[in-house]
Order: sequence, then structure tokens, then C-alpha cells
Amino acid sequence: MKLMKREEQKKEDTWALEDLYINDDAWKSDGIRLQFAIDEIKEYDGKLQDSAGKLLECLKAYADVNCLLETYYVYANERYHQDTANSYYQGFAGEAEIKMNLLQAAVSYMVPQILAIPKEKLDEFYKEEPELLEYRLFIENIQRQKEHTLDEKGEAMLAAANEVAKGASNIYSMFNNADVRFADIRDEKGETVSLTQGRFVTFMENQDRRVRKEAFTSLYATYKQNINTVAAMFDANARASAFFAKERLYDSALEAALDDSEIPVEVYHKLIETVHDNLDAMHDYVALRKKLLCVEELHMYDVYVPMVSGVEKKYTFEEAKALVLEGLAPLGEDYLELLREGFANRWIDIYENEGKRTGAYSWGAYGVHPYVLLNFQGTLNHVFTLAHEMGHALHSHYSDANQPYLYAGYKIFVAEVASTCNEALLIHYLLEKTEDEKEKAYLINYFLEQFKGTLFRQTMFAEFEMMTHDMVKEGKALTADVLCDTYRRLNGIYFGPDMVIDEEIAYEWARIPHFYTPFYVYQYATGFAAAIAISSRILKGEEGAVRDYKRFLSGGSSMSPIELLKLCKVDMTKSGPVEEALNVFKEYLNRMKEV
Repeated sequence: MKLMKREEQKKEDTWALEDLYINDDAWKSDGIRLQFAIDEIKEYDGKLQDSAGKLLECLKAYADVNCLLETYYVYANERYHQDTANSYYQGFAGEAEIKMNLLQAAVSYMVPQILAIPKEKLDEFYKEEPELLEYRLFIENIQRQKEHTLDEKGEAMLAAANEVAKGASNIYSMFNNADVRFADIRDEKGETVSLTQGRFVTFMENQDRRVRKEAFTSLYATYKQNINTVAAMFDANARASAFFAKERLYDSALEAALDDSEIPVEVYHKLIETVHDNLDAMHDYVALRKKLLCVEELHMYDVYVPMVSGVEKKYTFEEAKALVLEGLAPLGEDYLELLREGFANRWIDIYENEGKRTGAYSWGAYGVHPYVLLNFQGTLNHVFTLAHEMGHALHSHYSDANQPYLYAGYKIFVAEVASTCNEALLIHYLLEKTEDEKEKAYLINYFLEQFKGTLFRQTMFAEFEMMTHDMVKEGKALTADVLCDTYRRLNGIYFGPDMVIDEEIAYEWARIPHFYTPFYVYQYATGFAAAIAISSRILKGEEGAVRDYKRFLSGGSSMSPIELLKLCKVDMTKSGPVEEALNVFKEYLNRMKEV
């Protein structure tokens, strides 16, 4: 079955980007307006100490131009993502990137000049212009990072360098989404089918082992052919991170990445350490998988297929929406009404087409509803993906509705909490709903897969990132051989003695786009742990649990991520949430053994 082209998609199955701009001409007009705004904000250079009024004017202009850029940037990139091979919208995305870099360069004077204002003078400004108090947290966050801020010349240089530094990520995105092609495979009926990024996991869940192996071999054969090129991209991106960290006087790229969200480096190390201390549970899971699949050798292409056969279900998108609404009922009618609004008003781009960006995400612009990109294939996994991405979308909705622009965007550290909380609530609902023991086993299998794929796998990714970025810091080159050897060894450690570590898995790092946003993936694991704790409170019916959770959802970046989670009685500075999640994994593993 060949993929449909973008123009063959039904309108009702696509996202309503006209809610951002009525047409492309409107977007182009805003590009002109954006350029004027970028030029105008330069006029405040050197005037921030002049008066409280000037500082207030500048901060208002800064918020306004960034809000305008966000709308402009999101529209361009979502047009590009719906068909990455479309050169017209490639141009839109490129233009938006240029505008973003121009704005960063134009406002590079702001941070150094705000830092130069004495505290006593700022206190006077707050008294003179009470409206400035709305920006106090923004100013205090700048002051918090004073030792990592350069002078005006240095900040301008880094802003200009940022455009070049993004080259590796942009090239990889083009390669992985638009250019890479895999050899066709045969499905379980023996018919020739196209292998795509979007279909890969679906093939890996196929009960026919030959199909799984063919998909696995085909995909990684292509990456192997291009591995030196991808390694060069990875190395360049890691070196860019090291460069910016060094210039900003951080000890490491890891510290630099975590500091923006005020996350101590120890949280990252503690996650890896806690998971390592519990790898016996992961090894038990692998041994159980080998036993239930009845294979003499368990291979890496056997990792995704359900351990329970005969109950695989296919869901229409309408069925998926209904299940999500039912599963998230504990969050209250106001939450469900927002879900219905999103389902009814084309917040979602549903199905795969040629050139469409792989995977799934939620993204949007302040003042307009959020959007969700899916590549829906009708599996149980994709039902959960819908719940997951709508968790992100509604998190954005609550934050946007309750915070001014500068504080509406939540930090990455808490980004995965709402999405994973939705998944935990949905799995609980489905387990309670069914009386069929085999279906129950199938659902437990799914939940175990979520733990494996999020808590264990993302921690392994995080450790791979830490190791490779440390190599760059030590002056070592990240060649294809180094990256593949490192990744293969980590798979051996995490999966344990009952797993055959196939040669192909050494190339898996080359297909992970998140590595081009360094030190992002660990937050899937920490967010998963926090979500398990929050959903447990909600499901137990603890007084105030839903209220506390919605306060968290509404918080944006008005508090640090650590403090926001404490609203839900979750303290991520301690190992408790990760250990609690791992204990839940062990409980479900024992339930699976008893089936």
C-alpha cells in the first residue's frame, strides 16, 4: 500500500492552520510587519537605564515581537512538516529561521543592559511603574544567570553564531524526514509494502517474525550506508553545544542545558544511577518476553511485538477519540470539554502522507489553540499517542489561558508530565473496563512497554548523550565507530544476558532526532515518574489531587519546574518518584508473570 500524497488528504483529517493565518499571503504580510518590529526594538539599545518607562516599553515590545515571531514560525514549520519535500514550504521554514536569528541578534543587548541596572535602581523602577512588576520574574531569571551572560559584544556574537550552529540539526532533519528511503519489505501476506519511519514500529509489532526482521534489517541497512554522514552531523551538533557551554562559562554542555530550567545536574545523574540500580527488573522483563514469545533466542527485532498474541486490535480514529474521552474522565468535565473542542475543530493532523514529518508532537502559538501532528495507524499505541499529545495540547491551553505571554511557555522538564499522566489514566480505565483475562494481559503488556520505552530506554538515551558529550569535552572525535560501539555496549547493559544484541542495533542512535536537542530525552523518564505519582493521587481520589494538578497545568513558567511539581506533592530533587515508578513496573511485571 502506497502512501497518499498531501493533496489527497481529506480536509477534516488535517489541521486548521488557517486559524493561524487565513492564507500564505497573510503570513508573508506578517513577515514584513515582523521585520519592522525587529528593527524597532533595536531603538531601545542603550536606553534601558534611562527610566522605568523606557524599560517597560522595551519589555512590552520584546514580548510583542516574540509573540508575533512565534505565530509566524509555527505556521511556517507546520506547513513544512505536513510535507517536508515541498520546496515552497521549505522556503517558509527557512525564512522563519532567518527571522528568529535576526530577532535574537537584535535583542542581544537586552540581557547585558538589564544586568547592568543596579538592584537599587530596579527597586525604584518598580515603585515608579507598578506595571513593571509583571516582568519582575523575567528580570530575576536574567539576573540568576548573570555569571553565564556575556557582554553586549559577546552576546551579539553568540546570537549570530547560533544560526550556523543549527546547521547540523537542520541537515539531519532534512535527511531523516525528506531524503532517507528504505528498501520495500513483504508484509505477512507476502505483498510488497513501503517501509517508512511512520510504519516502522507498526511492522515491529507484527506477529510475523519474518516481517519484523525484514523491517529491522531494511531500516538499519539504510542508516549503515549513511552512518559516516550522520556521525558527522551528530559530532557537529555536540561540538556546537560544547562551544556555547564553554563560552557561557558552564562546566559542561549538560549543566548548560539544565540550568535554564533550574534543574541541578545531580537530578540527571541520580536518574541514571537509580535506573542502573534497578536493571535487574529490566532483565527480568527481557527474560519474561523471551519465555512468552517462545523463542530460543530473543533478538532486538522482538522487542516491540506484544507478548500476548491474538488480541491485537485496530481502532478507527473515532474509536480512539471516544476511548480517550472515557479514560480521562477523572480530570473533570472542563478538561473533557476542551478535548471535544480540539477533536471537533481540527486541532489535529491525523494521517501519514508522503513527506510528512515522522512521529507525533503538539505545538502552537500563544493566542491560538494548540495543534497536534499524528501519523495515526490505528494501533493501541496510536490511541495512547492521541491521549499523550492531547495532554501536551491541553497543558499549553491551560498555561496560555492563565499566564501572560512571557510566562506561558512551560519548561521542557515538566513537558512530559501532562502527556504521560493522560496515558496512565487511560491504561487504568482500559484495565478496569475489560473482564477478558487475555485482553487484560495485553494491556498490562502495553503498560510494561511504556515503562521499558520511557523509563529505561530514555534513560539509556540520556546516558548515551552524557557519554558522547563527555567525549567531546575531553577532546575526542565522535566517529561512526565510536558512536556505534558506545551505543551497542549500552544496549547490552540495559537489556541484559537474555537479549541477542544484533549488529544492526548499533546504528539505532542515527535515527533518534531528539539527540539534536541535547539533554532533552532524560525528561521523558523524569516526567514519566512524576506522572505516575500524580495519576496515582488522582485515581485514589485524594482530596485536592485534580485541583492541584490543574494548578500545575496552569503554571506555565511562572515557577521553576521543581516548584511547580511540588504543587502536586511530587519532589523531583529526591529519588523517590523514580523509585516509585520502578516499583510500579515491578508490580505489573509480577502480574504479567501470573497470567
